[in-house]
Amino acid sequence: MELGLALPQFDWSVAGEDPLRWETVATWARAAEEAGLSSVWLADHLTLSLGKYGGPAREADGFGILAALGGLARVTSRVRLGSLVLCAPLWPPAVLAQSLAGLDVLSAGRLVVGVGAGWHEPDFAAAGVPFERPGVRLEQLAETVQVLTGMLTGEQFSFAGRHVHVPGARCRPAPVQRPRPPVWIGGRGDRLLDVVARHADGWNTVWTWTPATYRERLDVLERACERVGRDLATVTLSVGLYTLIGEDEADLARRFAALQAATPAGVLDGIGLDDWREGHLVGTVDEVSEQMSAWAALGVSEVIAGLAAVPFAVRGLHPGDDLDLLAAAWRGRREPLREPGRPPAALE
Repeated sequence: MELGLALPQFDWSVAGEDPLRWETVATWARAAEEAGLSSVWLADHLTLSLGKYGGPAREADGFGILAALGGLARVTSRVRLGSLVLCAPLWPPAVLAQSLAGLDVLSAGRLVVGVGAGWHEPDFAAAGVPFERPGVRLEQLAETVQVLTGMLTGEQFSFAGRHVHVPGARCRPAPVQRPRPPVWIGGRGDRLLDVVARHADGWNTVWTWTPATYRERLDVLERACERVGRDLATVTLSVGLYTLIGEDEADLARRFAALQAATPAGVLDGIGLDDWREGHLVGTVDEVSEQMSAWAALGVSEVIAGLAAVPFAVRGLHPGDDLDLLAAAWRGRREPLREPGRPPAALE
């Protein structure tokens, strides 16, 4: 199993820093690499509000994902760089493929391409793009993924779909990774999982999951794979989870109090530490290590930690020992036997 970090990206991502400085993003990325983590991740939003999470409804700005990933390619040397996730309907697929190929070159082959159908309607309004009904956005996603997986091989590629037409294009310079950078899809619905089974290398879902609720979705994906004659073991499984780790129970309680103090009003109101444990990676180092083992047993090959109570945020300007505790839980986890009938983790 590998371990990633969702980086701070928006103007509410770090308490006391508005607007968010690029150096803060870079500091957390470098710290994740120094702690031994496997990957760092950014989201794709023109603006983003905390209203969905119970906080203020004000739309806040953030670093554009492609420019920021390019910057991270220059300030890191080992961690993989991922999108969690690109909003397919907002991008001309051939143009996006060319930019992603360049990012793979800039990062010396460290790119992971996550793509989704889009959900935040203000992004579409800001871009002047129609916010279609879910079925149409899923069709756009499926066609975008087919163009990306075709063009990122570096070979000339043509595609004619309902929403996307590529008469003949190729990425130059070609990506470093062979046969191409991996392309994942993010989301959770039945129809989306069918798109994963048909077209993607991997599946990601975030930010609140228990192993039991995740297994229900995994069963849906497995059936979708069976319908198209695909082995589920060929799908890389990834899950993002809010994460809070303490050295012991008293330290964990102190850190939760600090998290509450750093979180925008409304998000954690009325929520206690016991509540916050449900569906998240929360506990002492040993407890979180056990939780990671449970995820590995389900075939998950990468956990992406969100070190706050909202996505792409952190508790403070500097990592302190948060990443060290996270890495300790990751390295200390025991590898259990896989559940009967479950495939091995793909591409570990």
